[in-house]
Amino acid sequence: MKKILAVTACPTGVAHTYMAAESLAKAAREKQVPMKVETRGAVGVENELSPEEIAEAHAIIVAADTDVLESRFAGKPVVKVPVAQAIKDPSGLIDEALNKQAAPAADYREQVEQSKAQRSASRTGAYKHLMTGVSHMLPLVVAGGLLIALSFVFGIEAFKEKGTLAAALMDIGGGAAFALMVPILAGFIAFSIAEKPGLAPGLVGGMLASKIGAGFLGGIIAGFLAGYVAKWLKDYIKLPRNLEGLKPILLIPLLATGITGLLMIYVIGEPVKTIMDGLTEWLKSLGSTNAVLLGGLLGLMMAFDMGGPVNKAAYTFSVGLLASDVYGPMAAVMAAGMTPPLGLWLATLLAPKKYTKEERDAGKAASVLGISFITEGAIPFAASDPFRVIPSIMIGSALTGALSMLFGATLRAPHGGIFVLPIPNAVSHLALYAAAIVAGTVVTAIVLNLLKKPVLK
Repeated sequence: MKKILAVTACPTGVAHTYMAAESLAKAAREKQVPMKVETRGAVGVENELSPEEIAEAHAIIVAADTDVLESRFAGKPVVKVPVAQAIKDPSGLIDEALNKQAAPAADYREQVEQSKAQRSASRTGAYKHLMTGVSHMLPLVVAGGLLIALSFVFGIEAFKEKGTLAAALMDIGGGAAFALMVPILAGFIAFSIAEKPGLAPGLVGGMLASKIGAGFLGGIIAGFLAGYVAKWLKDYIKLPRNLEGLKPILLIPLLATGITGLLMIYVIGEPVKTIMDGLTEWLKSLGSTNAVLLGGLLGLMMAFDMGGPVNKAAYTFSVGLLASDVYGPMAAVMAAGMTPPLGLWLATLLAPKKYTKEERDAGKAASVLGISFITEGAIPFAASDPFRVIPSIMIGSALTGALSMLFGATLRAPHGGIFVLPIPNAVSHLALYAAAIVAGTVVTAIVLNLLKKPVLK
């Protein structure tokens, strides 16, 4: 019997990764097809595929929006799709994998070259490269933000006294974890573009962006610059076979790091620093009207595609600002991301006759995902009734984001949902912040129930 392997990975490694794995595994059981699924989530690689398993597999399904080390699968038939596709159509992906032609041993070299070409073509997407960097940066931001917040438990300026626990927590969170944010972002953007040769120049470019003051925007530019420079060097430097080993360990790191560093210092750094300084000052000086408009826009983006590119654009923008000590947008984004699943859960409670039993059960699960800041909990509802659900959740999330900014709420941790709210000083204006989430949840439920019709029996 043909055995299928699969790998699932989403940028944040929280929801889509595991939802896709579960969908594929369930469909495989129904079809009685042997399958093993590797997940690359926020907790790391689980159920990792061994070289022996890859060698024995008929085909591999790669459902991912970030790098999953596809070079492992050279010579094997691969079905490559966005991670959301594995949630929507797992059965179709398995059928496609089963229908793939296995590679004869004689054609192995040709299959390897074809796989390399496909991998190269797939890595031209800026979104995928950016999200690979963001997913590797997130643990540093979460850990650093919470440690900084914990240092404030001893007093808002207690960290200034050397030798205290508050000072140590601030050094770990702000001095170390936050200092690594931008270099890691840049390094893994470059890694996604050029694989291992891009990592060193990306890390150095990101570190220079931090030192210059170009912030997360400079880090993003440095990552793409380093990645494409390293990739170009890897593709176009030709050496005699006995000297090829010098390319990855000497020539590419030296040239790519030097080129990236010089461009960051003499060409890119200062203009980007000026832009970042202007953006930071503008955000810090926002009046109430502009703050409401920004919060509303971020809220709309968070609900529009529930974990897709628009949602991640708003999230990445807000996470990047944490390094510049701008915490308001992060609060608006997390609150607005919690609102859609919470609002759908409330809607099923307020008007149960307008929802099927399956939808009411899904509402209970959505409530847990909502309090955990997993916006993807709204996807099943949106997929079955997009023209009523999506406008409703966008209205609720826009209201939540606008109120969060109006109230001046700030958030130092970029994830965690309701579970970070009790941490002292993680969230400012906690009562008003909670009120913003409740308001958006209620409005989402009311608007959706006004649009919904009773279920026909």
